Amino acid sequence: MAFKLEINNVSLRYKQFEALKDISFMIGKEGIYGLVGRNGAGKTTLLSLIASFVEPSSGTIKIDGENPFENARIMSEVNFIFEADYKEEHDSPLDYFEFQERYRPNFDMPYAKELAAKFKLPLDKSIYKLSDGKQSALNVILGLASRSRITIFDEAYRGMDAPTRELFYKELLNDQERHPRVMILSTHLVSEMEYLFDHVLIIDDGKLLINEPYDEVVSRGVTFTGEDAMVDVLTRELNRIHSEQLGRTKAVMVYGEVSESLLLEAEQSGVEISTVTLQNLFIHLTGEED
Repeated sequence: MAFKLEINNVSLRYKQFEALKDISFMIGKEGIYGLVGRNGAGKTTLLSLIASFVEPSSGTIKIDGENPFENARIMSEVNFIFEADYKEEHDSPLDYFEFQERYRPNFDMPYAKELAAKFKLPLDKSIYKLSDGKQSALNVILGLASRSRITIFDEAYRGMDAPTRELFYKELLNDQERHPRVMILSTHLVSEMEYLFDHVLIIDDGKLLINEPYDEVVSRGVTFTGEDAMVDVLTRELNRIHSEQLGRTKAVMVYGEVSESLLLEAEQSGVEISTVTLQNLFIHLTGEED
């Protein structure tokens, strides 16, 4: 059974700067949760609060019904994987595995070594001597093999090339099937990762814009393409988030509920209807308004 994560009216301020603004959501079941936002939107700040690196300025955070801050029982089951600075780290990956095995109750040493072989990660080499890609591989291995009930990857793939990222995604899906847990993946690069998500949270300028299952989010994005006057008529009452025009042909992207009768009217008027990817929704929902 998943740890229940409850975020209630959480804000975080640094002097005059409000990094997070009255955020509330709840995660109550296992799954892969995509936390999507532009650089500086507040993703890492929110994840740092969940991982109890900092306390909120206002609001409450509860994990399994308890305040996680300085709570050993809870924090042993919350693993925050981020891009660490290893330039002074003389320990080896195996040293890190052994440390995790002592303090993470579900850490699987054989699986960690299996992943190290797949990622071609040398276990006896000082970490500071490893390439950026191998250091990123170490990070994701620590996250996957921990089997923590809440596992957070904050853009942990940054140093990886495309084939290594694909290996990470494959292992993530396979291990989630074998050992279900709450996994939170933070990213601002959505297109190659969206197929992983069961649920999507979109954050922008410190505020939570979207908190919905993946299928529901993408089902609400529709593009109307056709003669400009007709497209304008069809979309005049809808939430228009982007438009493009070439000559008399216009494409308008909308987000929200679109009735079957309106879709039928569009079809009868010669206006083409197409779905929208999460990547495009993210770009236009967090960009300038149309």
